[in-house]
Amino acid sequence: MRRLFGSVRARATLGASLVVALALVAAGAAVLLSLRDNLTDQAGSRADAAARKVASQLLTVRSFGDLDLPDDEEQPVQVVDGNGKLVAASDDLQRISGTGVDEVQPGRGGEGEKEDSGDGEDREDREDGEVDDETKYTEGSATIDGDSADYRFAAVEVSSPKGDFTVYAGGSLSDEQSAVSTALTSMLVGFPLLLAVVAGVTWLVTRRALRPVAAITAEMAAITASEDLARRVPEPDTHDEIARLARTTNETLTALQTSVERQRRFVADASHELRSPIASLRTQLEVGAAHPELLDVDGAVEDTVRLQELAADLLLLARLDAGEKPGEGRVDLAAFAREELSQRTRDHVDVHTDLKSVEVAGSRSQLARVLGNLLNNAQRHARSRVTVSTRSEGPWAVLEVADDGSGVPAGERERIFERFVRLDDARTRDEGGAGLGLAIARDVAVRHGGTLVVRAAPSGGALFELRLPSPQSSAE
Repeated sequence: MRRLFGSVRARATLGASLVVALALVAAGAAVLLSLRDNLTDQAGSRADAAARKVASQLLTVRSFGDLDLPDDEEQPVQVVDGNGKLVAASDDLQRISGTGVDEVQPGRGGEGEKEDSGDGEDREDREDGEVDDETKYTEGSATIDGDSADYRFAAVEVSSPKGDFTVYAGGSLSDEQSAVSTALTSMLVGFPLLLAVVAGVTWLVTRRALRPVAAITAEMAAITASEDLARRVPEPDTHDEIARLARTTNETLTALQTSVERQRRFVADASHELRSPIASLRTQLEVGAAHPELLDVDGAVEDTVRLQELAADLLLLARLDAGEKPGEGRVDLAAFAREELSQRTRDHVDVHTDLKSVEVAGSRSQLARVLGNLLNNAQRHARSRVTVSTRSEGPWAVLEVADDGSGVPAGERERIFERFVRLDDARTRDEGGAGLGLAIARDVAVRHGGTLVVRAAPSGGALFELRLPSPQSSAE
């Protein structure tokens, strides 16, 4: 049972059926109440007409025996005087309730109380008698000639010099009861059939609508089992939520595939880059162990430093990929650049500066790595001159590092920011790095909300432009 109602299709069918059931019950109750009230009002109208017909006769007849009471079994009538005494009633009336007077036969002398009334008195009644415009209604039952039924009674009051009277006339409720019973039976039979139709249609429509979801689920299970991220889920030819789900799933798979492939390349390239200095260092140490006089201490130190730098780069990339926050520290790019340049001694390259004070918010250590990597790259490729400048440009703080080297071809200006990528003329390990410096610089720039691009420098070399949001623009 739990598994059944764990299905979206089953829950949708159940929900639709419950909603329709509630709607049908509410509509059915409203129809029955409306039908009952309408037929009850019709019975009351018939009773009122009969009561007023008898009441008008009380103003004209000389005695109660002259009253023309309805002989219809569906309209029992009682005439009661002001003292609550029954003075006239329908023939064959055997029992009555709901009128307040249980008697069914008039008392003796009731018909002769007015026998000696003359024509003058009758004229006086016609002139002075009055039938009340208000009708009061009650419900009860009566038995006429052995047949019992429920009635709606109308009570009409009559005032005359002869006295006050109340006429009770009943309208049968058998039509109302029969109609309500028939309607209720029809509803009890029809509602379950209608619910079954609604449930069946909902089940079929939901199954058809969710068929693409089943295909997506099956394909995702196959992708998980095969670990083949090149596969894609089928996209239905619709424009609904399921089609958007399929497209989003495929976009996610594409991003995941790209990330996994990038990670695999990263691991392979890192292993390759680590293998060379480790092998060189091991060879030197083995030679030194066998022949101490041949130990190249400087080469061993150089390989150790290179390993240390490569490990630091890999660790920083791992932290960046893990989503390390850049922090909210304040850094003056101009002072930062002066401090970095003061620690560098490269006699074959002249460094020119145009530094204007401009602040940025972020990680001091990460920004130091960006500046260091840009300067290393510029000094590695410059012929004789490197230019470092900082300035404020609208909401941006701009740092530029330019050299007068051979520059970067237009087709390679994006590729050089990929990890472990080195251009053909910079592949020697003695002169070039591992190909991580520019990748790290761009990753740090992006995570600080900025950009890092390269274009041609005025001197013909490469110009790297780092743009970072100023603290004022970030706050806004």
